[in-house]
Amino acid sequence: MSNRRHFLSAVLGTGVALPGFTERAIAQLRRATEVAGSRNPTQVADDEAYWTEIQRAFDSDRTMINLNNGGCCPTPTHVLEAMIRDLRFSNELPVIHMWSVLEPRVESVRRDLAHDFGCDTEELAITRNASEALEIMIFGLDLKRGDEVIVTNQNYPRMLTSWGQRVRRDGIVLKQISVKVPPPSHAYVVDQFRQAITPRTRVIEVTHITNLTGQIMPVKEIVEMARPLGIEVFVDGAHAYGHFPFHRNDLGCDYYGTSLHKNLLAPVGTGFLYVRREKINGLWPLMAAPAEMDGNIRKYEEIGTHPAANHNAIAAALAFHRGIGAERKIARLRYLRDRWAKTLLAESDRVKILTPLDSPDGAGIGFVHVEGVDTGKLGAWLMERHRIVTVPIVHPEFNGLRVTPHVYTTLDDIDTFTDRMREALRRGVA
Repeated sequence: MSNRRHFLSAVLGTGVALPGFTERAIAQLRRATEVAGSRNPTQVADDEAYWTEIQRAFDSDRTMINLNNGGCCPTPTHVLEAMIRDLRFSNELPVIHMWSVLEPRVESVRRDLAHDFGCDTEELAITRNASEALEIMIFGLDLKRGDEVIVTNQNYPRMLTSWGQRVRRDGIVLKQISVKVPPPSHAYVVDQFRQAITPRTRVIEVTHITNLTGQIMPVKEIVEMARPLGIEVFVDGAHAYGHFPFHRNDLGCDYYGTSLHKNLLAPVGTGFLYVRREKINGLWPLMAAPAEMDGNIRKYEEIGTHPAANHNAIAAALAFHRGIGAERKIARLRYLRDRWAKTLLAESDRVKILTPLDSPDGAGIGFVHVEGVDTGKLGAWLMERHRIVTVPIVHPEFNGLRVTPHVYTTLDDIDTFTDRMREALRRGVA
């Protein structure tokens, strides 16, 4: 909390200019901060006077209720304006304005993200999304025929597809384990991985928080179990960064990839890859870089011509995130999740919430299964009849709706969704 206050003091009190951080955005944060006062995050979580000020930072389509902020989120208006400004400036003379003026500013973005994540600046590369960051890991590590990789059957489909290509191309062995939903304990999850390990195991890939049920996985415990065995642990943090507070040292990991157009609210097409310094030489880039860059984190950014505007606007999104404060943000997201989830649990014993509630192992993502109601039809009914966007998920071992509100979501949005779910329980969706 003290870091957030120091940040706001610097931004709001002294008039410091941040990239793309407009007067309007600063004024909204100032008003919100005045409303919050010295109260702790939990006390502010249900204060609509505070969150209304935050909601005004977005130009969202209010004709629909967007409860799918897991795919990608709308960015605050001032962040979008910063990107558009730089795109226009680039277009005036791209070879000078984009390459010589704007592109070097990525170093400031790298510095700020590294500071927030808790790593060295020379360990963080700017990518276009978590998939790119994870594919650098997946295709960048030298593996030979017969080497084994362990994942869960809840890992993100694109990553499973990427490993599948290595299976076909290189003859590695991919082992998918099953984990109960929700798992009974951290020890249980770690043991599921441990039981799959053989002398041929080279890599474990684990999601920090699953994109399905929103289960936060015990990353640190998995790393501590695997490292003495010489097993690399790749962490897919697509939905984690900017969602709930943590730092690199909380995880102890050597590799981490995330998207920034989800919970950080940066423009679409932004992410980062973290690789511990001593691991950089051993991880090839996805696109070729010269030999003299073998130990340079920037080798992972050698992707050819690309816009500088997108990644430079990350700075404005990160400033907005820090202005709210990570602890205050997750308190709000859990409050919104509990508002609908606990109401529906009380409504009927046919409702099953597969996300941990009242636990640090759950965050803003909620997953609900309704017995006797087809998941696909329920999602379509909410969308087509009531203009409520959720994500119907049908996994071989469970099914239900993924519900992910964000800081711009209103209580009316949550209550409308809850009312429609009650209607579905009572009357069906035919």
